[in-house]
Amino acid sequence: MAVQSKTPITLTIAGSDSGGGAGIQADIKAISATGGYACSVISALTAQNTQGVTGIFNISPEFVAEQMDAVFSDLDVKAVKIGMLSDSAIIRTVAAKLRQYQPPFLVIDPVMVATSGDLLLQQEAIETLKSELLPLADVITPNLPEAAALLDAEIPHNEDDMAQLVEALRGLGATSVLLKGGHLSQTRESTDLLILSDQVLRFSHPRIDTHNTHGTGCTLSAAIASFLAQGLTLIEAVRHAKTYITEAIRHADQLRIGAGHGPVHHFFDGHFQPERS
Repeated sequence: MAVQSKTPITLTIAGSDSGGGAGIQADIKAISATGGYACSVISALTAQNTQGVTGIFNISPEFVAEQMDAVFSDLDVKAVKIGMLSDSAIIRTVAAKLRQYQPPFLVIDPVMVATSGDLLLQQEAIETLKSELLPLADVITPNLPEAAALLDAEIPHNEDDMAQLVEALRGLGATSVLLKGGHLSQTRESTDLLILSDQVLRFSHPRIDTHNTHGTGCTLSAAIASFLAQGLTLIEAVRHAKTYITEAIRHADQLRIGAGHGPVHHFFDGHFQPERS
């Protein structure tokens, strides 16, 4: 039985990035930097660095389940963030364990499309994700290519195109959707749409001119989960997480990690604490 904790605990279920910029490693940094305690369930191992992925080793569904049992049986998990899940069997396993343990908050970052544009999940796995996992989520955080893949639609080219996807994204069954507009690189601002059941909220920050953006999606979703675990409302969590990722990107060039697309600076200010409203 889990022991109650005064420390807000967030569990990340995702793949490991050997280069340290994305996946489990980025999640742990983001949760720690935003005031939470991070624990993890690793769904896949990757051989990667700032220049790309050279190999993926999938963890068995049975061992994913064993990791989840170990965490939930002992730790007072307040929020769960889910990233890379590689196939239908792992998706079903994770969904079953979430229904068993029923954590208070669930954030899903549907990692489905590589930077190259290639799909990381087969169509069967995408359908399993949509039927088994997304309806359990408090918020899902697709970028534009991922939203298009989930809906079998064209990738939006502007904010008006993003708005056209609102009703279809509501139909995926999650309580809310944060549609991320970071791929609209021609715009001067980076705008995300938080799609609630009865309204759409716009979160916009100036676009930062840097090529060091590896792990931005992982970091944003982990920060949202961390803030939810600390008791913030969803809207507050998204607003503070958007501010956090913007500053982490703004300071990314200070790190100078690797020869490719480097990571964001998770600890740009030592320890990021949101101002409570």
